[in-house]
Amino acid sequence: MHPWVGEMAAYSFGWREVGGAPSVASGGKGVRQALAVLGAEAAGAPERAGVAAAVAVELVHTFSLLHDDIMDGDGDRRGRPTVWKAYGTGPAVLAGDALFALAVETLAAEPGGAGAVRTLSVALGDLVRGQADDLLFADRPWTGPERVRPDEYRAMAEHKTGALLGCAAALGAALGGACPETVAALDRAGRHLGVAFQIVDDVLGIWGDPRVTGKPVHGDLREGKKTFPVLVALGSPMGGRIAGLLESGDAPETAAALIEEAGGRSAAFAEARRHITAVETALADVPPTARAARAADELRSLLDYLVRRDV
Repeated sequence: MHPWVGEMAAYSFGWREVGGAPSVASGGKGVRQALAVLGAEAAGAPERAGVAAAVAVELVHTFSLLHDDIMDGDGDRRGRPTVWKAYGTGPAVLAGDALFALAVETLAAEPGGAGAVRTLSVALGDLVRGQADDLLFADRPWTGPERVRPDEYRAMAEHKTGALLGCAAALGAALGGACPETVAALDRAGRHLGVAFQIVDDVLGIWGDPRVTGKPVHGDLREGKKTFPVLVALGSPMGGRIAGLLESGDAPETAAALIEEAGGRSAAFAEARRHITAVETALADVPPTARAARAADELRSLLDYLVRRDV
C-alpha cells in the first residue's frame, strides 16, 4: 500500500497510532477469521487452507467499518477515535477502498480465485443492501403503517451482518475443496449466526454493562436506533407510550423499562435462540468426518461465546 494509506489501515486494525507508532489497541474479536479457518476444517482440509479467506473477509469487514463509521457519524470505535475522526473523511474513504482492493487481490491469487471473488462479491452486495436498509430505517416513523417491522429487521440483519459471516465460512470451505452442498450449508450457518449476533448486540446496546460493552447504558435508545427489542415492543399495547419517549429522546431509563415490560428483551433472546437452532441444523448438513466434527464443535463454542455475552 501507499505508506500513508497503509498507516491508516494499520490504525484501523489497532496495530498503529496516528503517525505510525506501534499500538496495543484492540483489533476486534476475530470472529470472521475463525469462521474461515473452521470452514476449511469442516471441508476436511488443513486449517491453513482457510487463511486467504480469513484475510480477505477481514479486510472487507474493516473496509465496511471505515465507511460505516462515516455514514453513522460515529467518532469512536474500540476505545479510540475512528479513522475518519483521526485522519479525515476523505482519507478514511480512501483507506477503506484500499482494503477492499487488497481483499480482492488476496483471493484472486488463490487457486480457484475467480469463484472465490464471485462469492465475496455476492456477500458484499448483500452487505451494501443491508446497510442501505439500515440507513433508511432511521428516517421511518416509530408508529403507523410505515414503521419498521421485525421481519424487515431480520432481513436487514442477515444482509448487513450475516452475509459476511456466511461468506467467511463458505470461502474457507470452498478454498479447502468442499463440495457445493457443504459450502452452501456453512453459508447458511454463518448467516443465521449473524442475525443472532446482531440481535444480542441490540440487547447489549440497551441493557449491557458499560464496563463490558464500552458503550454508555441505554446508548442505542439515546441514539434512537430501531433495534429488534424496540421494534417488538412498539407492536405491543404499550407501543404508543414507548414511541412517545423515543421521539422525544427523554427518559431512556423509562423507555428501557417499558420495552422490557412489553416483552422486547425476552423476544430478542427467543429470536436469537431460533437462529442458533438454525445454525445447528445447517451444521448437521456438513458431511461427518473427524476433522469436520472437530470444526463443528469449535463452531458451537464460538456460538456460545457470541450469543451469551454478559448483559
